Amino acid sequence: MNRRVSRLPAIVARHQEHILGEWIRLQLESGAWRSGRIQESGLREESRQFLDRFTRSIQQGTQFDSDSPQWAEIRQFLGALSRSRATLGYTSSQLATFIFSLKQPLFTQAQDTLGAEPEALAATLWEITQLLDSLGLYVTEVHQQTREKVIARQQEELIELSTPVVELWNGILALPLIGTLDSERTQVVMENLLQRIVATGSSLAIIDITGVPTVDTLVAQHLLKTVAAAQLMGADCIISGIRPQIAQTIVHLGIDLSSVATKASLADAFALALRRRGLRVAEAARS
Repeated sequence: MNRRVSRLPAIVARHQEHILGEWIRLQLESGAWRSGRIQESGLREESRQFLDRFTRSIQQGTQFDSDSPQWAEIRQFLGALSRSRATLGYTSSQLATFIFSLKQPLFTQAQDTLGAEPEALAATLWEITQLLDSLGLYVTEVHQQTREKVIARQQEELIELSTPVVELWNGILALPLIGTLDSERTQVVMENLLQRIVATGSSLAIIDITGVPTVDTLVAQHLLKTVAAAQLMGADCIISGIRPQIAQTIVHLGIDLSSVATKASLADAFALALRRRGLRVAEAARS
């Protein structure tokens, strides 16, 4: 529809408070807003802010364009709304319902205003449908992007938490690995280990793979890269946790670990590291 003859902007501007009241009433009656633990006062304020921006934006045209400066206010508002509601546990469909629930008040007001003009009413109802559907799809996309960023950040934090570097003794570090060792995680492992080597001045590092389910050619390459990086920083590495199944797999794959000391358990590796440091563990004399 040509925006110069659109009746929607005038209808919304003239009846904004009534539309807002009906919209809020419908949202409160549905009860869907409670699932995200938002307060009623917060729902009322968010609804008012959105409708204010919506009213201003449609004065310049009722065709939503996600790149148009006309809709910059709406985009900014929906972005902030998506982030806050995603934090509160809202799904993308629940967030889209916030937009779609505005249809009924707008439909009702359009019918009351244009009931005697069937053609204008039909055009306005279609205009409302297209506009709110576009905004609903937009807010869904924004919410999904927000959730993906949150998930990616949480994955990074989990990777960091799952690769702790522990100082077992003065000059001896241990890096217990649990789970699959891929390229991204190898980079985090390497960075954490190198930082701790520099910070502690350690000359020995034990990489324990007891918690690594399988060792294939790729995992072995990642381990060797980590060992090589540590050696460049002046620290020798010992790989522990070589179980019989892993040993057989390494032999069958033809992986050469001859340049790296390996032990069956972390305890054996720690004992070796102590010997290399010229230390030994002895039982205390009984009194």
